Amino acid sequence: MVLLVVDTQKGITDERLFEFEKVKNNIKILIAEARKNHVEVVYVRHDDGPGSGFSVGDDEFEIFDEFAPMKGERIFDKKVNSAFHKSTGLAEYLFEKNENQIIVVGLQTNFCIDATIKSGFEHGFEMIVPEYTNSTFDNEYMKKEVCYHYYNDFMWPERYAVCISMAVAVAMLQQ
Repeated sequence: MVLLVVDTQKGITDERLFEFEKVKNNIKILIAEARKNHVEVVYVRHDDGPGSGFSVGDDEFEIFDEFAPMKGERIFDKKVNSAFHKSTGLAEYLFEKNENQIIVVGLQTNFCIDATIKSGFEHGFEMIVPEYTNSTFDNEYMKKEVCYHYYNDFMWPERYAVCISMAVAVAMLQQ
């Protein structure tokens, strides 16, 4: 099992997100539990390319301070929505380690989290989504609360992921 922390970067990890405080606290709890129980924490960052303000060398590209990786924790960078795209090397890394259960948390629900969950499922990983550990912003088509519930309560369960409570997620990390 690994805890995959996707795109929790300084430029988008803030109060604009649906249930920001709850999501922030839940992710912090899971990172702490994973570390305490020797479950690997793996990070992914999204790179929009040079000159975007959201690329290597830009402050907004870096991982949100409250989730910052510890020395030695792996970080994979991507230029597409899915963390499992062949360009990242993440799937190969996890296959080499014989990892098949992925607890996924991060941003944004309707972009990189959705793509990562579906791609992870297609790669044969068991994708596990704890409640209130992913979030997004309002957009012109859907309010952030509706978007969160659409994916977490309708789209992913029994299709692409196992959606669980925080208590179950913590217990899984403690095993």
